[in-house]
Amino acid sequence: MSVPIPGFRSPVHLEYEITPGRALTRFLRGMTEGRILAQRCPECSKVYVPPKGACATCGVPTEEELELSGRGTVTTFCVVRLPYEGMKIEVPFVCAHILLDGADLPLFHIIQEIPADEVRMGLRVEASWKPEQERGPSFESIRHFRPTGEADVPYEQFREHL
Repeated sequence: MSVPIPGFRSPVHLEYEITPGRALTRFLRGMTEGRILAQRCPECSKVYVPPKGACATCGVPTEEELELSGRGTVTTFCVVRLPYEGMKIEVPFVCAHILLDGADLPLFHIIQEIPADEVRMGLRVEASWKPEQERGPSFESIRHFRPTGEADVPYEQFREHL
């Protein structure tokens, strides 16, 4: 028999600062402009979003910049059912890895505008941006991802990106 847990307290508190390099600085500026920027490795052609400035596989600088559409495919996901202090969205909600069209590594974001129990692997989604005046240099410039209404992508087409 399972018992619902209305919430719990955790003593963990993390604060951190990052100093972005050139590639990440351009990416963060792009977020403010409503654009998702990526970089391609000149050797293996992997596309990184957010860009790191170097290919993790080949160890070479990545300088070719690409702008991605903001559309992608849910590769994996989880449904969050436990509320936490200061929470800004209602439970349940979905966190997902989203493989943006043209990228080789998924990014992590929330899925909304669809019931949590209808989210699935292969679901086609698109970025829902905050209004221009509310955007900043972070992934929070994208409110969430929402379904596009396109047909699901077959598992075989994204299984290497799990």
